[in-house]
Amino acid sequence: MFNSLSERLQDTFDKLRGKGKLTEADINVAMREIRMALLEADVNFRVVKDFVASCKEKCLTAEVLDSLTPAQNVVRIVLDQLTELLGTTESKLVLAQNRTPNVIMLVGLQGSGKTTAAAKLAYLLKGQGHSPLLAACDTHRPAAADQLATLGSEIGVPVFRGDGKDAVKVASASIREAVDHLNDIVIVDTAGRLQIDEEMMQEAVAIKQAVKPDQILMVVDAMTGQDIVNVVQTFAERVDFDGVIMSKLDGDARGGGALSVRAVTGKPIKFVSMGEKPDSLEVFHPDRMAKRILGMGDVYGIIEQAQKVADQEQIDAAERMLREGFTMDDLLGQMQQIRKMGGLAKIISALPGGERALAQQGGVDESSLGRIEAMIRSMTKEERARPKIINGQRRKRIAAGSGRSVQEVNQLLKQWGEMNKMMSKMRAATQGGSKKQRRQMQSMMRNMGMGGGMPSGGGGMGGGPGGF
Repeated sequence: MFNSLSERLQDTFDKLRGKGKLTEADINVAMREIRMALLEADVNFRVVKDFVASCKEKCLTAEVLDSLTPAQNVVRIVLDQLTELLGTTESKLVLAQNRTPNVIMLVGLQGSGKTTAAAKLAYLLKGQGHSPLLAACDTHRPAAADQLATLGSEIGVPVFRGDGKDAVKVASASIREAVDHLNDIVIVDTAGRLQIDEEMMQEAVAIKQAVKPDQILMVVDAMTGQDIVNVVQTFAERVDFDGVIMSKLDGDARGGGALSVRAVTGKPIKFVSMGEKPDSLEVFHPDRMAKRILGMGDVYGIIEQAQKVADQEQIDAAERMLREGFTMDDLLGQMQQIRKMGGLAKIISALPGGERALAQQGGVDESSLGRIEAMIRSMTKEERARPKIINGQRRKRIAAGSGRSVQEVNQLLKQWGEMNKMMSKMRAATQGGSKKQRRQMQSMMRNMGMGGGMPSGGGGMGGGPGGF
């Protein structure tokens, strides 16, 4: 989403790093480039004006100009201001403790992704131990209730449709349905329009008065440009929403609307949708997003994703690897875990400088995971457990069975050898050293699921088949 903006900002910082000392003229040039980058990203011009003015004021202090590392200080200032622009701290979903069911109402324009966001939110809450009910209150758009019912069926969440005619009655009846079936959360999917009109706003207000929602979330299409400002201001005035779900953040638009929402309305971004799948709704972390925009990556995000997909079987496997060593089955497990985490491109983009590297190299070959899997599955059970026994004759057989070349099989075995060495070092670290060091290493292995969560180090994935 922010690739173009990120590239422009990183180029600006690179120019500053080439200077031993910064002058006021250098700061002015940098601020001008930042202003142009934000405007080209379709950030609201008033937001840009305030942002650049605040950055410039802080950059022109003696602390920056007289510093031995002035460029680093400028980057820090821009990072802090960008984080503040996006919301400073994570804004959690607030649910009433003394009310059952809690009601969450979604509003927004047609095409913003409300219905899909409702299902993703239900999936997220279900995973947290709640029992949500989806209420199909979009009675205007053809097949809207059918779409919600299909999505609800996919994630195992019930959908209440009522009479399908009066949205307010459907919303009210959904509360009674939730009480009768012990659902602790009702997610109300309301109707939208292609543009704001009075009928839509009146219906949203009527539903709000009828169900008295604990939280009202506005779903905003991240690909919307400057017009997003007028839309969110109108909804803020009429229904007074509590926060924003930013949809389609994985798209290729300029993304300026996402940077403008909080500054314009004061309402926090609570969730972002990073894909099409039910599990693609994520809690929004302003500081992490700011770092990604500035090319600093999101390492915490990678760790959290690895922890989320790690199950008990993988944790047991990680502990076995520490005792017995690294097998081809372990490598196959890591390939599968990378897929669960969203693929190589998603992982690399979350590393510092990752998105820039992907753009320069034209992306990453995701099919290489499949080629490795084919070669491993062409091995016998004994070969997977003891790759060192694979001689020349066995390599030819594996290559023929997987449809790959002997050279690729050799590369895979070399990759396994490097990773096995790394595992041996980690095993030595858990067996030697202090008890505290051993506990820390074992804890890291468990948290990351499978020996660190993804292949890395040495001649690892970089030298693997397919050119990772």
